[in-house]
Amino acid sequence: MIKKLKLILFIVFFVYQTSAYSKTVDGSDFNPKYLSDYLSAIISQNNLNSDASVKYFNSSKILINKHQEFLKEYAITLTINGRVQKSINIIKQNREQNNSNFFEAKLLLLIDNFKKRKFDQNIELLNEFKGYRDHSNYQYIIYEVLKSYNDLFLTKEINLNNKKNFGKLSSINQAFQYCYLDQPETSTKFISIINSNEGDYSRYLFFYLHNLIKKKDFESALQVSKTINALDSNLLIQQSKQWIDNLNYNKFDQFFSCNNEADILAEFFFLISNFYAVDNNFEKSNFYSNISNYLNPKFYFNLTHLLENYFENKNYKKTRKLLKNFNEEEEIYYWYKLKKISQIIHNEKNLNESLSYIESKFKKYSNPSLKIIYDMANIYKRNEEFEKSIKYYSFLLEKLNANSEALADVLYKRGSSYERLKDYESSDKDLLKSLSIRSEDPYVLNYLGYTWLERGYKIQDAINMLDKAYNQKKNDPFIIDSVGWSYYLIGDFVNAEKFLRKAIQLMPNDPIVNDHYGDVLWKLNRKIQAKYFWQSALNSEESESEMKKSISKKLLKGLHES
Repeated sequence: MIKKLKLILFIVFFVYQTSAYSKTVDGSDFNPKYLSDYLSAIISQNNLNSDASVKYFNSSKILINKHQEFLKEYAITLTINGRVQKSINIIKQNREQNNSNFFEAKLLLLIDNFKKRKFDQNIELLNEFKGYRDHSNYQYIIYEVLKSYNDLFLTKEINLNNKKNFGKLSSINQAFQYCYLDQPETSTKFISIINSNEGDYSRYLFFYLHNLIKKKDFESALQVSKTINALDSNLLIQQSKQWIDNLNYNKFDQFFSCNNEADILAEFFFLISNFYAVDNNFEKSNFYSNISNYLNPKFYFNLTHLLENYFENKNYKKTRKLLKNFNEEEEIYYWYKLKKISQIIHNEKNLNESLSYIESKFKKYSNPSLKIIYDMANIYKRNEEFEKSIKYYSFLLEKLNANSEALADVLYKRGSSYERLKDYESSDKDLLKSLSIRSEDPYVLNYLGYTWLERGYKIQDAINMLDKAYNQKKNDPFIIDSVGWSYYLIGDFVNAEKFLRKAIQLMPNDPIVNDHYGDVLWKLNRKIQAKYFWQSALNSEESESEMKKSISKKLLKGLHES
């Protein structure tokens, strides 16, 4: 809504300026098509169609010194479209003009100097840049961090008196600064980040491993690699593990170097891009992601973030284009590419074609890694082909080390597959064995407790399991739904409604939660509301056929006669 309002305000302002401009120029110089193309460029960019936006900007460049915002919008669009060098060149050409006084222009000039290692020239630029630091929190952070890095690159010293604290971001920057100077504290700094309880910082295991390998401490790198969950770690860490397990230590230097200033800054902008993506500000996220890739094009793995932004916004053309960067040489990322193409086929065509595609690619692997087998098992499970998922989960259980962290996860996945086939004996066996490895796992506790409640089996034990799960994950909508349903099954409809209401607020489109909430409302004699939520569950594309039949009966006859 805010984005649409900004576009409307821009159009009003644009029309006003257009009218004024057309009256003050010679008729032979004015061509309404330029203004039309400029407006089309803005609308295209607002719709995250950067290819079309660049095309329209290029065809209306005559306005670059005629319209105050043209240069800014053009430079931003070029950067979003991955043409960072061209954006920098255009800003340089117009540097003496008033229309070049904006945050992104100063930033791109700084980036140009950083890449060319002209740190002394950044001193004056940073003074100009300082004037924009109070425009937003992120702009303030970007200014302060770039200034600290420029000082580091010039003096080769870390400013320990810097009182600016940006939380975990400051810790990450400090780790890279120590790494840049090859300080002995580097490993400790990265370990502190990796072990943080404030979020998932496992990405920085790559840089810790890189530092170990740089110091030729291959034994420590091998020992760390053995602790990595080969099935559920992020792509970068899985790929790192595969390199180390195959003794391909030289791979790390091909993508990143702590001695390269641009590589370090690329990581900072990669973080900024992620911050904006979390806020669903994909335009700014893509802007900073492309700056990151410009600074360190070697580290093309970071393109996964950019392509996920495009995928999220259903720009499959851009997603496919970026996927071309990944080849068979790096197995983990190539498999990621195949899965993403399969997802695109699902969204553009249908489930069957998507599954056929990924199956055909999977069959070409003569000796697939455990990760690929695990992913394929999960794909079959999501597509409700439970016999096939069980086959591959069983294969994994035979191959995994008895002490592997992944063992509990695979048992959970296979156990839940058995449950969907109503093989409750096998399901209970796997889920209980998973809990014997990780007794407090909230999701296994929730799944087993919920299925026991549904079966009317060991009700009190089931409720105890759900309580343990809820105490760990009080804001998880699935667990909240299970707790609410447990109250429903024991006839405590007041508490059931309280929990199910919270679940529906967190997951308003989930058919199971809507169905459950409808049931408890009916029991509380709020029958009109109950039918509303049943209808919502019935209309959901995620509702299974059995659920639809049950809900249809409830809508006709009510809960008692269904």
